[in-house]
Amino acid sequence: MQSELSGPSKVRHPTNRDAALFLDRIAVLLEAKGENPFRVRAYREAAAHIEAMNRSLIDLWQQGKLQAIPGVGPSIAAKLDEWLRNGHSSYLDQLQKSVPSGVEQLMNVSGIGPSRARLLVERLNIHTPEELIEAAQRHEIQRIPGFGARSEERLLIEARRWSQRERRLLLGVAWPIANQVIDALRPLPSFDRISAAGSLRRMRETIGDVDLLAASDHPAEAVDAFTRLPIIREVLAHGPTKASILLDSGFQVDLRVVEPSSWGAALQYFTGSKLHNIALRDIAIGMGLKVNEYGVFHEATGRRVGGETEEDVYRAVGLDWMPPELREDRGEIEAAAAHRLPVLVERSDLRGDLQVHSTWSDGTASIEDMAIAARDAGLDYIAITDHSQSLGIANGLTPDRLREQWREINAVNARLAPFHVFRGSEVEIRPDGSLDLPEDVLAQLDYVSVSIHSRFRMSRDEMTERIIRAIRHPFVSALNHPTGRLLDQRPGYDVDLDAVLRVAAGLRVAVEINSQIQRLDLNDVWSRRAKDLGCQMVVNSDAHGPAHYQDLSYGISVARRGWLASSNVVNTLPLTTFRSWLRDERRRRAA
Repeated sequence: MQSELSGPSKVRHPTNRDAALFLDRIAVLLEAKGENPFRVRAYREAAAHIEAMNRSLIDLWQQGKLQAIPGVGPSIAAKLDEWLRNGHSSYLDQLQKSVPSGVEQLMNVSGIGPSRARLLVERLNIHTPEELIEAAQRHEIQRIPGFGARSEERLLIEARRWSQRERRLLLGVAWPIANQVIDALRPLPSFDRISAAGSLRRMRETIGDVDLLAASDHPAEAVDAFTRLPIIREVLAHGPTKASILLDSGFQVDLRVVEPSSWGAALQYFTGSKLHNIALRDIAIGMGLKVNEYGVFHEATGRRVGGETEEDVYRAVGLDWMPPELREDRGEIEAAAAHRLPVLVERSDLRGDLQVHSTWSDGTASIEDMAIAARDAGLDYIAITDHSQSLGIANGLTPDRLREQWREINAVNARLAPFHVFRGSEVEIRPDGSLDLPEDVLAQLDYVSVSIHSRFRMSRDEMTERIIRAIRHPFVSALNHPTGRLLDQRPGYDVDLDAVLRVAAGLRVAVEINSQIQRLDLNDVWSRRAKDLGCQMVVNSDAHGPAHYQDLSYGISVARRGWLASSNVVNTLPLTTFRSWLRDERRRRAA
């Protein structure tokens, strides 16, 4: 059936994310028409389930199993089938024609429903959020009956917020921004507690809003302190318990303040995710309880039974507390009910970093400086994995230069013992799947990791075979950044990742979670799939300078979202155990 694909699949197969966006678009247009909200919700929930799957939608479609996806009934399955088969949807085309131009875009702004969007289009000829911002700044919106000055101010804030969400922040950008504000506010007497919330607290790879939640007995004072921070360019909104600011860096941060007695309930509620909260509410309803941002209450009597801590909230509905990274409605509710949640890997569990670059290729520091920085970051060992010879743009190492590098590594090891530097290489996988170094050199390396940095446009079958042939080589220890994606820059190459992971699991070749904030590759969904298939994982910084070791926390967040324990991650092993692992695995594969 692959040959029948057209439209979005002319260049590459539609991804699960593409399908989720397709269904979300239908939901928005149905909402714009004023359709039944349950119907709108059905499309959104189906989209969420598809995006969260660790199986390819294409594979399920080809097997005739679309309706096996939670939330996908006959009607949605039929629309997906047409879209996948023909590259477009006649149903979506009809919906677009039935909704006035501009209404769909304006509904992206919080606070604008179908009727308000139509008014803005008809009265002011506004069609985009950008035009909405301009009209609000000219105070034209408040002149429309039913809006007013306060409504106009709120829409301006929300339109600006939409504008920021459209350029979603990388986790590694958003997290330092949030911590900068939190660190400035936490010592102040008006703050009892403060935390990141939303998708940032769940450590998603990209972030829309930087949301903070605080508890205080003096909320007005806390909000005032927030709006007086010296790093502020503009105060966008200022109320008694909420405020929005624009930092000098151009990023928006929102703060909400709650009473200390509601801290746990509010933190749980505003952390989300939406699907997780819906599942939690459904359990509560079945127990005669109501859960909201203020606490947990008996529906019949209104008596409050929890809410000061998150543990209270979950305990009230018979669940164990769940780490925020797991709250995506991917089985965590069921695991918490059965007391089977995993003990997730922590940054402090890492003992080594197995992708580190130096000035021998494209790094910015010497081997010794990278080793010292790793030791200062709490690690016991690293593998220097400068690029191999064919990657000329990164000053890749020839066999002769590698042998010179080994002499330097030996000297560093003599000076820094017991800290240890392993002789490694990030070996390029050639288009035919062969490796970019000769056998005698590969045999002398302690750690061989393989990567793709070129020829991304190979067909799915060719790319899959290319990678599988490479990891079958008996000297290969690990596969680096397996999809080649760069967040917000390129989607990665087309590959049957499930097939690759199955082979890696069988060979016991480790699969990398790359901690570079632009990569985070594997992602969380595929990391969990890799774990379920029995893959050994490795979380690496891909450091090109001493400061990059701090990115390991982002790779760990992916591992945690993928349900990984420390036992699933090879570089949590102590030095002596890891050295034995390298030796034993090479012997096993050579046998």
